[in-house]
Amino acid sequence: MDAFFAAIEERERPRLRGEPIVVGADPVDGKGRGVVATANYKAREYGIHSAQPISTAWRLSEQAFNKGKPRAVFIGGHKSIYSEVSRAIMNYLETKSEKLEVASIDEAYIEISKVENQKSELQIRDEKTAYAYAERLAKKIKKDILENQILTCSVGIGPNKLIAKIASDFRKPAGLTVVLPEDAQKFLDPLPVKVVPGIGPKAQTILFRLGVSRIKDLRNLSEEILKKNFGKRGEWMWACARGIDNREVLESYERKSIGEQHTFINDTLDGNVLLGEIKKMCASIYENLKKKKINFKTVAITVRFFDFKTYTRSRTLAQYTQDVKILETESLKLFLPFLDKRENPKKKLIRLLGVRVERFKN
Repeated sequence: MDAFFAAIEERERPRLRGEPIVVGADPVDGKGRGVVATANYKAREYGIHSAQPISTAWRLSEQAFNKGKPRAVFIGGHKSIYSEVSRAIMNYLETKSEKLEVASIDEAYIEISKVENQKSELQIRDEKTAYAYAERLAKKIKKDILENQILTCSVGIGPNKLIAKIASDFRKPAGLTVVLPEDAQKFLDPLPVKVVPGIGPKAQTILFRLGVSRIKDLRNLSEEILKKNFGKRGEWMWACARGIDNREVLESYERKSIGEQHTFINDTLDGNVLLGEIKKMCASIYENLKKKKINFKTVAITVRFFDFKTYTRSRTLAQYTQDVKILETESLKLFLPFLDKRENPKKKLIRLLGVRVERFKN
């Protein structure tokens, strides 16, 4: 995800759009302790970045202000919303992959070795087909996340986790980079060594002393020299410089619900729009249930108003089912009170809708 926390804050507060945003500790006029959790791309133009001391971020903001630029907006953050959005995105990604490894709250790896057609899943038999399918899938993922969450993401496609990860950062924000196996070394060589996950400032300092600034330079060092300076990590660096990564995508995601969420570009109380969105989400959930051959017993909805107040309502059925009509009927029953005085006496506009099912049985 692109500047995940900051992007959510910008989405939830339209007045902040276009402003430099920093999520993290309170700067207390430059005397605050703690670090930056994330900064949007506008704030990054000031030199502000993740894991930076918040006091440094404040100072950089003031320097920018003295040059006629707007001060950065510092926000403490809303962890519950970030977790909720992350869960919705990971739930969605899980439906698009054979294996899903959640690397962090805003990042995941997907493994693809099969393509779907209208009748069945087909094993990918050649590289060209695999990468063409992966690129089509990546475009759909980007489109769906943008439409449903009003957030952008960047995707990297490659022969292993290392190259896919580096490729995902290559054209941020909203990027899509495909690296074919035969192009991997050509892609890696001109990049600075800092793009390799795990090569931090200390390692970069040592490498600089060895005359290394780019991956091509790193590749020119022998494994012995790297092991001498970095121990066992030197073997790993030697492999990374050659695009070698044998790590598997580990299925680390335990699904506890299947659901969909939609954030509206404009807050609304239009019944036709809201009910139509619920029906659309129910249809998508049903297709997922059918594909995985599982039944559900609990239906739940999430409603977030324009003022960020969020409500969840649920109902547990008498028996397990996979019936889309039951799913749609129960979802609508739970939601309809939010259109009138029963749950919405002040007629507040709705920002986000979600439908999910829980308690599964094959």
